[in-house]
Amino acid sequence: MERFFKRKSKSELVESSLAKSQKKNESSPNQTTEVNSENLPSDPGLRNQILSYHPNVQDQVRRAYLQKGPCQPRGHNFPYKNFGAKQRRFNPGWFSEFPTWLEYSIEKDAAFCLCCYLFKPDVGAQSGGESFVSVGFSNWKKKDRLQIHVGGPNSAHNKAWRSCEVLLNQRQHIETILSKHSNQDRIDYRTRLGASVGVSRILLQQGLPFRGHDESENSTNQGNFLAFLRWLCRFNDDIKAVTLKNAPENMKLTSPDIQKDISSAISTEIINAIIRDIGDSLFAILVDESCDMSSKEHMAIVLRYVDKGKVIERFVGIVHVTDTKSSSLKLAVDDFFSRHGLSISRLRGQGYDGASNMRGEFSGLKTLILNENDSAFYVHCFAHQLQLALVAVAKKHSEIADLFTMVSNVVNVVGASAKRRDMLREKHADVIFEALNNNELLSGQGLNQETNLKRSSDIRWSSHYNCLISLENMFPSVIDVLKIVRTDGSGYEQKFEAKVLLTFMQSFSFIFGLHLMKRILGITNNLSQTLQKKDQDIVNAMDLVKICKGRLQSMRDNGWDSLLDQVSFFCGKYHIEIPKMDNIFSSGGRPKRKAQPITNLHHYCVDLFVDVIDIQLRELNDRFNEKNTELLLCMACLSPSNSFSAFDKAKLMRLAQFYPSDFSKYDLKLLEEQLENYIWDVSSNDEFTELKGITDLAQKMVETKKDQIYPLVYLLLTLALILPVATASVERVFSAMNIVKNRLRNRMGDLWMNDCLVAYIEKDIFNSIDDEVVMQRFQNMKTRRGQL
Repeated sequence: MERFFKRKSKSELVESSLAKSQKKNESSPNQTTEVNSENLPSDPGLRNQILSYHPNVQDQVRRAYLQKGPCQPRGHNFPYKNFGAKQRRFNPGWFSEFPTWLEYSIEKDAAFCLCCYLFKPDVGAQSGGESFVSVGFSNWKKKDRLQIHVGGPNSAHNKAWRSCEVLLNQRQHIETILSKHSNQDRIDYRTRLGASVGVSRILLQQGLPFRGHDESENSTNQGNFLAFLRWLCRFNDDIKAVTLKNAPENMKLTSPDIQKDISSAISTEIINAIIRDIGDSLFAILVDESCDMSSKEHMAIVLRYVDKGKVIERFVGIVHVTDTKSSSLKLAVDDFFSRHGLSISRLRGQGYDGASNMRGEFSGLKTLILNENDSAFYVHCFAHQLQLALVAVAKKHSEIADLFTMVSNVVNVVGASAKRRDMLREKHADVIFEALNNNELLSGQGLNQETNLKRSSDIRWSSHYNCLISLENMFPSVIDVLKIVRTDGSGYEQKFEAKVLLTFMQSFSFIFGLHLMKRILGITNNLSQTLQKKDQDIVNAMDLVKICKGRLQSMRDNGWDSLLDQVSFFCGKYHIEIPKMDNIFSSGGRPKRKAQPITNLHHYCVDLFVDVIDIQLRELNDRFNEKNTELLLCMACLSPSNSFSAFDKAKLMRLAQFYPSDFSKYDLKLLEEQLENYIWDVSSNDEFTELKGITDLAQKMVETKKDQIYPLVYLLLTLALILPVATASVERVFSAMNIVKNRLRNRMGDLWMNDCLVAYIEKDIFNSIDDEVVMQRFQNMKTRRGQL
């Protein structure tokens, strides 16, 4: 019986306690030993309780929230609540009175305390109990409760605040005290960390991989990070003395975890700089989704806002989504807004590519956001609409469809092998050399460079135009290569295909279609290139579309003769038979029964030239139907062109009514007077006579400080500039993603890829961030062995 009543030793008691604690932690589904600080929600109403995290990561979570600071969405439209006969709401001025701890939850419409959330002792109902931690305080008529919550020097709130200060002061931690760092150790640590940050900067800016396949001591290629660090040691003795082999084994600061922490610190500082730059300003969101190299679906987010009259688009993150349903995309957007303290009430525009899950009338992402904020107007990407219009022409006209099909076959046959591509380059070089000798081409730097046939793609905006240009320039060389394939091809199928292509390419119909589409695409290509500019505004884009339509209409009315002369000259140069326009047209196939015979002139002029242009114009009118909406017509009245000839006070007043959250009834009365004074002022001012668009107008108003004289007019300009024109910035993100996460780096994690992309794309902000800021961010992310 003694063994049953035998007192346990101290070690046995400790082991038993640890076992129970471990069992308790394993049984709690909310506790985890890993936490991603970037995914912690900023909104206090959406946070998990601090004790729900595993004890080993609770301090990491606390540091992350202390570095972010309290969630204070000052620009949010705080909702009113009924308190008896009066309506009250949260006063954003309270943020200035309690800047270090007061938080507001958009989700719960309640106030919280940051330090009490992080270090609240179990004191029951004292100082409000759970009011400022989990439940939230929302009794807006009793502001004195905020000061009561703070209490005296020994209150629970002040004790929690002192715990926050102690946590961030790593020099007082027990680990730091036990390690007994000397001043020289601190200097060495700073030098070592500075070198790692510097190397990380270079790799992130260039989109290069960090690690090597084999990083062992005997490896001849340890990866870019270690290679750059070794190269740096060769030219800096101070760094060489404290890094790599000369560094302590447990403090080399070269491990993959250290590299990721540095990249995360850099990415966080870039995003924080963007969020600070936006501040309480209105903004728009541009969203698109695409697969990466490992076939994972990602959603890229770009924010568009106006700063001192300039339109700015910033990439702020890429989110892995398990599916592309509109509901999943909306949750991802909400999560992003929550993590960065952004309010959807400040959203004034949405820009997508027009996919059904994006712009659906009933359940698309556009509609889900509009249900929460009816001022977040949607604009279908202009560049995407233009591309759809161009592709539609090739699909709706049989001869143009045949043209692009044959052009694609020519590119495939000629570029089927490296031998044929080399042959084409040699033939083309001979043609250029002969043209230079005959003074048919100009010579100079950058001219007549080696080239090849361009491929066309439905998702590349200028690819069709570039393909036709290259085929026209290399026409004789392509014919020579096809002739060689016709005689020396490896099989009968290749020879027959080359024969068919030769016959088709050396026909008048092909040459006519080539020059017709080259001219049409040349007109729309300028619009396509202009729409891809980040600072493009909606009013100027509408004017560009109008110009494009006007040029197409002018070509339809007056361009036939010049096109026919150009085609005839080309055919004469390469000995291609030109049909007589008065003869009966023959398609070469079986004639249709009871079909009325037509002349060649009628076929090429009416059935091809006029018909193709009409299809293009009709598609442009159908695709760009947003220009007919009342909102955009009102915005067009802001244009400064032709001495503000488009100014219409009634329409601008109507434009303000589209944004009830920004213009109250009192503001509308002020706006009416401001518009009268504004138009008299700017129309008679020489500084405003040469402006080309509302972007120039907004910048000139800031430059002359008229944005302060007419703040409501400037607000109208800002709202017009915020509306997105094209999603080119998001498309560029996916191009960068293919560089950063390539075939050899297809196992990158989502967070690691996001950090690399933010640093790679937003280089201008990255360059403005000092190394010291990055080092301090890195140091405060976790408890470090070394101290700065």
